[in-house]
Amino acid sequence: MGFLADGEAMKWAEASKHADYIRKHGIKQFLHLYRRLKSRCNDTFLWGDEVEYIVCKKDEDKKQVRLKLNAHEMLGELERLSTEAQDECGRPQAHFLPEYGGFMLEATPGGPYGCTRDHYLSVESNMKFRREVVESILAKDERIYSLTAFPMMGAGEFTEPVFPPTGPIAMSSFLPDQVINPHTRFGTLTANIRERRGSKVQILAPLFQDTNTNMSEEPSHEGHIELDAMGFGMGCGCVQCTFQCCNINEARMLYDQLAVLCPPLLALSAATPILRGHLVDTSCRWYVISGSVDDRTEEERGLKPLENSRYVIPKSRYASISRYISTSPELIDEEYNDIDLVYDEDIYKELVENDVDERLAKHIAHLFIRDPLVIYSGRLELDDTKQTDHFENIQSTNWQSVRFKPPPPGSSIGWRVEFRVLEAQLTDFENAAFAVFVVLLTRVIAAFQLNFYMPLSQVDENMKRAQKRESVKEEKFLFRTSPLSESEAEYREMTVDEIMNGKDDGYIGLIPLVESFLDTTTLDDVTRRLIGKYLAFLGDRASGKLLTTEMWMRNFVRSHPDYKGDSIVTHAIAYDLLERCDDVTHGRVHVPELLGSYVPPPQ
Repeated sequence: MGFLADGEAMKWAEASKHADYIRKHGIKQFLHLYRRLKSRCNDTFLWGDEVEYIVCKKDEDKKQVRLKLNAHEMLGELERLSTEAQDECGRPQAHFLPEYGGFMLEATPGGPYGCTRDHYLSVESNMKFRREVVESILAKDERIYSLTAFPMMGAGEFTEPVFPPTGPIAMSSFLPDQVINPHTRFGTLTANIRERRGSKVQILAPLFQDTNTNMSEEPSHEGHIELDAMGFGMGCGCVQCTFQCCNINEARMLYDQLAVLCPPLLALSAATPILRGHLVDTSCRWYVISGSVDDRTEEERGLKPLENSRYVIPKSRYASISRYISTSPELIDEEYNDIDLVYDEDIYKELVENDVDERLAKHIAHLFIRDPLVIYSGRLELDDTKQTDHFENIQSTNWQSVRFKPPPPGSSIGWRVEFRVLEAQLTDFENAAFAVFVVLLTRVIAAFQLNFYMPLSQVDENMKRAQKRESVKEEKFLFRTSPLSESEAEYREMTVDEIMNGKDDGYIGLIPLVESFLDTTTLDDVTRRLIGKYLAFLGDRASGKLLTTEMWMRNFVRSHPDYKGDSIVTHAIAYDLLERCDDVTHGRVHVPELLGSYVPPPQ
């Protein structure tokens, strides 16, 4: 969702005048916060998930499912219902928040989880509650999906109500501006990215080449389809997890270690085979979102010599991380930070002069090469000792694979890390399995002092491989041969199966490591069985015994009687696919190729 505030947001012509002011005071705000809280310690490990949903309306007569552009209007009623259904601590069962799309909802548990029996047992049931409370206020012909990408986004008439494409905000050839949440942040963000960039965003998605695919369908983009608006990316759903750590050092350590694990877990959760009504030759949403918010000018992209811009910037502001930041001795020689980091040298100097260590200072100075994109006219002059709006303005629009998050001012919340790559799955069981697995990984890393460090350039390469079609089955990822801290730094290419389940030659997979950690806990049999079920499911998906959501959807389309082998997904095909997705979500059909026996068949 990002940083929301009340008030009028400035258009780019005005906002750009205040960019240096926001950067200057954002750093001052960070320094005040850092001095006050850098020594904070002994916070309880807490965590939470967020799942993003899309709301749709189906038309049985026309065989169409369309995005319902009123999700933001549901928030008040959803909060009321969640508050009425309090948990045993008197907290709301869930919170619902706006997202970029007018058809989207973000939902979180009402309070943070820990690592107790009740918390592990609550994750899936709370996700089910969130889904059910939304469904309770939907009309008979409306549906909610935990779907990564709506397959017909930008293909013909795909919204309810119907609007023609284009508009003054995104200026898209495929999306109407009405898909954007009407909160001033989202439209302003869209327009300001376009205006700062100097053109519409452009994402070229490679077509999946089937037997009858016309690879010249769009002659100017041979073998690709064009996506030209922020909505194609920020209209995607996902599952994210945020962890409160015991102190700043643990947060920095987990930031580094989790960044290395992003590529295989992105591949394992892959759920995006269809974009703009076409089968594409990729598996994930990541590159689409990255391109959809890429506000870099031609100079910053290296297409023209630097004249008006300060830097050539290698990545979009939505990307994998570019800097390890922990205080680990492993980073002393900096061999793993092998990416040429672009950072603001003046900001770096200011941070170091104020006793911020070199690694963290470069991280912050790197984030602050970006301009603030949304500035509220009534929120310029703030008390830098008590507020962090200007810091968060830039921090929250650096959408990286993991995010290091300082405590909010005046809050009981501690230093946190956010894990951001997981694609949304169809069922609460799957989403809970991924969330619980990632939180257990954080506990394993901390308890066993695991070391996954590898050169960041290779993490970037692994991210590219993770997005290829059927990457969980077809790709290999460079990975450390042993994560045990005393082991030598050796690497080899491994499949997701090997990374997750281990190898016969002695490599310990992530799942066996989690199981070893669980053996040291006092969790009861019921909790261990549930977690064991989650781990076995993920292990089977990694091994290829079960399909990823991407592979299952692709197979559904290719076996549909109306499909012509041309990579085109018609509204009728999408209708049947989404009906089947809804049946899978609610357990009305048994899909053993996707879920095995982990979700029982309907009775």
